[in-house]
Amino acid sequence: MVSEDSIESPNKPLPTFKNPHFQQKFRPTANFGKKRIWRSLKQVLTQERALPWPPEVVHYSSINAPPSSKPPKKYSDISGLPAHYTDPQTKLYYATADEFMTVRSLPMDITAGYLALRGASSIVG
Repeated sequence: MVSEDSIESPNKPLPTFKNPHFQQKFRPTANFGKKRIWRSLKQVLTQERALPWPPEVVHYSSINAPPSSKPPKKYSDISGLPAHYTDPQTKLYYATADEFMTVRSLPMDITAGYLALRGASSIVG
């Protein structure tokens, strides 16, 4: 059997998170004697919002994004598992036969509540 030490090549440097002698250098000085400015996430976001972005650019802080090309995933209204089935009467999603029996036995006000939680536009009535 080959040991783990012989698998790794001795010339390959260890990643910094595995190096036992690694020390983080906080606020290192540059060649000109300036200290590096550390900014919080809020400061970085504010600075990026102030940049002159063209209106058609889509970035992480813009609300307008193109529609997804993938169909939305459906999850069971009862258990939250990925649902492959829809009850034609109540329009609730379910994943297993046991959930189907539960969906069929629910009163209409509970069914309407599940549909409202999911944001379905057609409420059973």
